[in-house]
Formats: sequence, structure tokens, C-alpha cells
Amino acid sequence: MPRITGTYATTAVGGENVRAFVPHALPPGDPVLSPTAYVEQNARAEVALTRLSGMAGLVASSNWLIYAAIRKEALLTSQLEGTQATLTDVLDEEAGMTVTNAQDVEEVTNYLLAFNYAREQLRSATGLPVSLRLLTESHRVLMTGVRGATKQPGAVRTTQNWIGGSRPGNASFVPPPAQEVGPALSALEHFIHQPEHTLPPLVRVALVHAQFETIHPFLDGNGRIGRLLIAMLLEEWKLMPEPLLYVSGYLKRHQRVYYDRLSAIRNDGDWEGWVSFFLEAVEAAADEAQSSIVALAACIAEDRKRVLALGTSTLATLRLFELLPTMPRINIDRAAQVLEVSAPTAAKAINGLQVAGVLEETTGRARNQSFLYARYVRLLMD
Repeated sequence: MPRITGTYATTAVGGENVRAFVPHALPPGDPVLSPTAYVEQNARAEVALTRLSGMAGLVASSNWLIYAAIRKEALLTSQLEGTQATLTDVLDEEAGMTVTNAQDVEEVTNYLLAFNYAREQLRSATGLPVSLRLLTESHRVLMTGVRGATKQPGAVRTTQNWIGGSRPGNASFVPPPAQEVGPALSALEHFIHQPEHTLPPLVRVALVHAQFETIHPFLDGNGRIGRLLIAMLLEEWKLMPEPLLYVSGYLKRHQRVYYDRLSAIRNDGDWEGWVSFFLEAVEAAADEAQSSIVALAACIAEDRKRVLALGTSTLATLRLFELLPTMPRINIDRAAQVLEVSAPTAAKAINGLQVAGVLEETTGRARNQSFLYARYVRLLMD
């Protein structure tokens, strides 16, 4: 007999009665989720995270590792929701260039802002812990000024929402009625901060993410905030000292399975299948991120040698090269600003990096040119 993971409440929406799912509080029960069920899989995922964490110590600065990872996560988690922006679009926008799909890019940029806001709160002695307030404030940052700006940014919903279909009556899933959302979130927050646990941290992260998605507390942006919650908990529970994991890449590649596993919790009580999938995702994403860091580090080291080998490289050229991993799209004005030099000096530095084969001019114009660290960006996009 399958585990029962919630109850149904009948609620009236738009003139029709629908059955909305109200999840039982965590942890799963009847039967309980065995703490030994995932020993080997959990151990592999934890080892993969430890290896990934150690990569930060192999490079001169972890800033460019973080820069790359959070932009990948921002892009991929937004693409899971249908956003069409590319990494090139995001880099163009950061460099102050005009982009054609400004709304999509703004959604990715807002996720970056929400990610950084949450991280600053968690790392500050006076900041917010992982909590309902941190989630709502992160949601406010995520949704302000974009297409979801009319969907109550920063506020828990007061009306019924649904997933799939044109109305609740033909939806694939109807989350809890509005009056049940507050109690469900309170129970989830209690589980997060419960001092005694028999389940490993990664298993608890899996449970929390799925429960949040089931509650679906906002009118829009639930998927992105739910995946941001994964990153919050990895840092809060000391599983990752730096945000180098972009698990949304794996979830996007296996999007159908991702959604099916979440549905199976509600329909069949299958928490075990979801947890196994999540641990698989963490291990695979950590291994992928590690390989990416190795490739990016090799690229930077090789290109640094090429720049140093040029007898004409100036100090400004060398300084600009070291900044490229966190601003791979550059123009003369921006280079002059970050280097605090004149435009002619910045132009000479850029020219040196062109001669070294590091920067490529991308506009084809003689004036108002823009340059790209193309080899590095291609690796970021892999």
C-alpha cells in the first residue's frame, strides 16, 4: 500500500470545485524514510561535493569560479521556466550593451540579484537565516520589475494557484488552498531548523525542496525560489562553502523526470524515488562543475602564458587579463573604468590581448567596438 503524503481539500475557484493537495508535514511517515536507505548514494554525493569544494583552493581567486557557477545556475534555473535568454545575452547586458530580449535577460539578472541577496544574508552575522522571511524577501527581489511584477512580489499568495492546464479544473496539480499555505510553510520552517535529525543533510535538502514546490506559496517564481532554497541550504548546512554547484543544469537535462518524481510524491507517496533522483543530480552536477573548473583553469593558465610571452605586454594588459574571468565581455570605456586608466591606455591593453589571441572583437565596426574572451565563454556555455 503506497504511503499517503497529504490530504485533499475541496475549494471553489472560478465557479468550480477543485481538489487541492495539502501535504503532510516533514519528515515522511507511515512508513518513515529509512536513514540507511541512501547510505552509498548519499556518500557518493557528499564526496563529490567535497571534491568540488576543494577546487576553490586550487586557483588564485575563487571569485571567477563563483562568477561562472552562479551565472550558469541563474541561466539554467530560468530556462527551466521557459526563459529564452542565453549566456551571451547576460554577458552583453552586464557590459551595458543593448539586448533584443531584454525581459528574458532581466529575469536572469533578477535571479542573480536574489541569489546574491540570500547569500549576503546568510553570511552576515546580523542577516536572516533560511526562513520564510528570507524566502519572501528573495522572492521580492526576483519578481520586481519583470513579467511577474503583478504576481505579488514578496508576498505569500492569498488566492488559489495551479500547475498545468488552463484552469484549476483541468490542472495537472493544484497546490494547497491559500488558507493552508501559512501552516504548511510554518511546518516546513520548523523542519529546517529542527535540532535533531536522523536523516543526512542532503536527504533533508531533497525533502525541503520537494515540499516547497508542493506548497507552491507564491503566485509565480516558485520553481526558481525552490531551487534557490537548495543553494541556501547547501551553504547554511555547511555542505558547500562557496556556491560552485549548479544543480539546475542536471534538472533541466532531465526535466521530465524531475517533474515526474515530484508528482510521484503526491500521487504515489514515493519519497524514495525523489530522494534517489536528487542525490543522483547532486553527484552528477558536482562532477560536472569540477570538470568545468578544471577546463576553465587550464584555459586561463594557457592564455596567461601567451600574454606573458608577448614582449609588448604592458602592466595594464596583464591587469586586464586577470579581470577577464569576471567580465569576459569588455569595451574600451569599461576597461578604462575598471583599470582606472585613460581610454588610450585601455585601448592599448585590449589590443595586447587581441594580439595574444585572448580577446576577439565582435561588432565588426571601427568605432564603439566590443570584445569577448571567446574561448573562456565557450567553455562556460558547455
